[in-house]
Amino acid sequence: MTDADARDDADARDDADGEEGLFELTRNKLLVAAVLFVGIAGSGLARRALGELGYNDLGALVYILGYGGMVVAIWYGWIRPMDLTGPE
Repeated sequence: MTDADARDDADARDDADGEEGLFELTRNKLLVAAVLFVGIAGSGLARRALGELGYNDLGALVYILGYGGMVVAIWYGWIRPMDLTGPE
């Protein structure tokens, strides 16, 4: 990579003005995806495993708490801090 290429790459990054693209993979987006995956798939798999072991009621409770915890985590971490006020 030449110095000119490095300057062009730096200029391209400066053009974004610190705004991330919709499909740009960032740490924050990966964390949201992980929380969603664990909250939905993880609690569902735990619920099924407990149900197969004969703990159907405990499995339902684990699913409810896992899914509900995921909803609270998404709300608290990403939705609550947003400024959702309309124009004045």
